[in-house]
Amino acid sequence: MKVNGNTIKPGNVIEHKSGLWIAVKTSHVKPGKGGAFAQIELRNLKDGTKLNERFRSSENIERVILEESSFIFLYKEDENLIFMNNQTFEQVNINEKMIGDQSAFLQDGMNVIINSYMMNPYLLICLTLVLKKLLKLMRL
Repeated sequence: MKVNGNTIKPGNVIEHKSGLWIAVKTSHVKPGKGGAFAQIELRNLKDGTKLNERFRSSENIERVILEESSFIFLYKEDENLIFMNNQTFEQVNINEKMIGDQSAFLQDGMNVIINSYMMNPYLLICLTLVLKKLLKLMRL
């Protein structure tokens, strides 16, 4: 879905420079000369590299909606993490580098949500960790 450059918010995923990027920080700048633009810090979903881009309101950017699926973490094999889809029982291999630091917290049988785009996995959300953080915040 095409959106204007100034409507991108943190957490939005966009297709830019032949890759998928998530907006980390956004700020709107109105210089004294010229038109206003959005300064956006992006992080690549594949390799984690960061990029700062400026988008004018006249630019159209392709916003991507990721598909969420519920999985169970089964086991680790070399540098691959094996997950099973809760509904189809299909197994998926994901390279450990793609998940990053979250892989250290995975436990056998843990429920996770894997976000994918065009059948390629991109983001992993560990439900157990999110629940623990919420409970800790509620106790404060």
